[in-house]
Amino acid sequence: MTQTPIPTAPDFLPAEALYRRCDPAQLPFATTDDLTPLEEPLGQDRAVAAVRFAIGMRQPGYNLFALGPEGTGKITLVRQFLEHAAAAQPAPDDWVYVHRFGESHRPRALRLPPGKGPDLKKTMERLVEDLRIALPAAFEGEEYRTHRQALDEQFKETQDATLRAMQTEASKKGIAVIRTPVGLALAPMKDGEVLSPDDFKALPEDEQIRLKADMEGLQEELEEQLNQLPQLTRQQRDKVAALDRETAEAAVAHSLEDARGGWADCPVVLDYLEAVREEALSSLGEFIGQTSGSEEGEEAGNGNGDHRRPDTPSFRRFRVNVLVTACNGCGAPVVYEDHPTQPNLVGRVEHLAHLGALITDFNLIKPGALHRANGGYLVLDARKLLLNPFAWEDLKRALRAREIRIESPGQSMGLIPTVTLEPEPIPLDLKVVLIGDPMLYYLLAQEDPDFTELFKVAADFDYHMDRSDGNVLGLARLVAGLARREKLRPLDRGAVARLIEQAAREAEDNEKLSTHMASLADLVREADYWAGQMGAATVTGEHVQKAVDEHTYRHDRVRGHVLEEITRKTLVIDTDGEEVGQVNGLVVMQLGNYSFGRPSRISCRTHLGRGDVVDIEREVDLGGPIHSKGVMILSSFLAGRFAQEQPLTLSANLVFEQSYGEVEGDSASSAELYCLLSALADAPVRQGLAVTGSVDQFGKVQAIGGVNEKIEGHFDVCLSRGLTGGQGVMIPASNVKHLMLRPDVVEACAKGLFRIYAVETIDQGIALLTGVQAGERDDSGQFPTGSINRRVEAKLAAFSRRLRSLNQEGSGGGRGSRD
Repeated sequence: MTQTPIPTAPDFLPAEALYRRCDPAQLPFATTDDLTPLEEPLGQDRAVAAVRFAIGMRQPGYNLFALGPEGTGKITLVRQFLEHAAAAQPAPDDWVYVHRFGESHRPRALRLPPGKGPDLKKTMERLVEDLRIALPAAFEGEEYRTHRQALDEQFKETQDATLRAMQTEASKKGIAVIRTPVGLALAPMKDGEVLSPDDFKALPEDEQIRLKADMEGLQEELEEQLNQLPQLTRQQRDKVAALDRETAEAAVAHSLEDARGGWADCPVVLDYLEAVREEALSSLGEFIGQTSGSEEGEEAGNGNGDHRRPDTPSFRRFRVNVLVTACNGCGAPVVYEDHPTQPNLVGRVEHLAHLGALITDFNLIKPGALHRANGGYLVLDARKLLLNPFAWEDLKRALRAREIRIESPGQSMGLIPTVTLEPEPIPLDLKVVLIGDPMLYYLLAQEDPDFTELFKVAADFDYHMDRSDGNVLGLARLVAGLARREKLRPLDRGAVARLIEQAAREAEDNEKLSTHMASLADLVREADYWAGQMGAATVTGEHVQKAVDEHTYRHDRVRGHVLEEITRKTLVIDTDGEEVGQVNGLVVMQLGNYSFGRPSRISCRTHLGRGDVVDIEREVDLGGPIHSKGVMILSSFLAGRFAQEQPLTLSANLVFEQSYGEVEGDSASSAELYCLLSALADAPVRQGLAVTGSVDQFGKVQAIGGVNEKIEGHFDVCLSRGLTGGQGVMIPASNVKHLMLRPDVVEACAKGLFRIYAVETIDQGIALLTGVQAGERDDSGQFPTGSINRRVEAKLAAFSRRLRSLNQEGSGGGRGSRD
């Protein structure tokens, strides 16, 4: 039968595999001034298709959630497409609030053609001003005075005729009707003269009795006549009111005719003006005597038509509150609300302090982002939206009901018992775009049942793109556009090539380019700064490298301190010699947006036991679940390779030495397995080599993240102590395509002072670390003599024999004690 070849230690990687250069000679331009700026998005075809679909789909619920890493240009791309689409759409209608006469707490919303809101406001201002002049003038005119005087004289003549008739009737009976301060009274009369009380008593008794009887009869008749006077007065008031209304209607009709002139094709305004006419006619007292130009005093003294001094009339209810207005022909609005609180979204009703109380009216209704974006597009930051109380729920309510209802949180929850404004809801027709990270999108989709119904389109922005010739040139054109917009120096082809390499480094893949345009734009700006400092007219690759180095220097204080502590041997890391059960693992530390790698000593001790591999980090709650999973895989690997014929009879303790924080991830699982095999085989491990990579149950080494930072972290430690040529890093073979190492690391590897090894299996790695082949089982099932696996199996067999011996001794001792 054919035997599987024995794995041997791999050769180190050549310098060409450690960094994929971008050849400036292959770039078809001298500087970015030769390029046409790229106006279209780059590397986001999937997201672009989703945005276009969301814009074109007009059915309800097809709102958009743009998800992706921060800095990938989500907001810029979305707004670019929205503004382009909005420019081709008609401008939305204006919305205004006016007073609802008879129900002041329910302001009326009027829909007007685009740009007509301010016109209606001016129309009402002119109308009120005209009425404040025309009505007093009409009531001061000669015609009104003549008619009013005629009515007053007629009323007076009617009263006088009634009184004269009574006086004639009374005089026939010797009784006089006289006026007193309290009204009309009857008195006896003789020879045309009113008798005094004494003269009346001097009359004969029968004469007194007759006069009293006549006076009582006349008193009843007088009262009947006087009872008719209020009715006459009411009739007089009605006649005066009819005259006032007739006079006012003539004046109002003339003013309204001018006001209606520009609104013949707008029935809703004509209906409102008719309501204004009725209100003006029913409140003539506010207009008559009110001179032009007194509104400032009225506004300052009142602030509200329902809370005014009796002697200062208010005209606020005749105003027009222009909520939103659009310019006809300017297209649909695109609104980005940076602070999406509940009032900033749905609008609010403000209040004024007056005489120790808070008052309001429809003039104090303020629009929200939904009003401003109505008929167009609203862009919101999803995280900010969710952080503001009530904002998310009110947005969903508006989208479901397709109307904007201005309501404070206290009103919606029934916490405000007092009467307040209830503005008429406004119909809603817009597209909402939420911007957020992927985790937020998936959490909302899972936890909020309304989310998937209201946001049916997801624009998923990628974090990298292929490093193709087209994308390389496209990135150069993007840089050209940035330089022109911000008036930066042009970049030569060497600078662009270095940018391409840095984009691959940020993508952590030499076959990809990062789409994190924010960081690349910052790098261009910083390179331009250093070019200016050096007096250069063009940005070169040297300036880009300077910007990269300076950025690292500004952020690597912690890394420098860690390296210093390792160099001073405060943190124990061996970079030469050999040790049993000790391996240098590699970890990545993340500090904000800056990350760096550092070696960490992993040690292992083994002894007789029950097959337990103890993760000390997990035992003290410092190991995360993924790290614990990696340690459990080690047990599975050992059982699969060495416990087919006998149980595992060892106990092993694994620990990250001098680790005082949480450990997470499985990238050290291969290092822990090497450490365990070394301890079991009593095989010394080269301390100059650091290890990274995860492992599966079959002993295959798997890819990990942060490979560049990890390699550079160990390189810096070795460099600080002096490179010997025997130092290096072991990485998974599947990570070779991710290598974009620093120039100094590549240079050291090219000179043979530092080496990078790519391994596919644990057997390859242990052979490289120990200098001893791992060994494969032969046809008889035995590992080669002296191989690592043979030595491990022998140690486990010795543990098994010793455990059986102890069990037998314990069993024998037990029988002896019973005997």
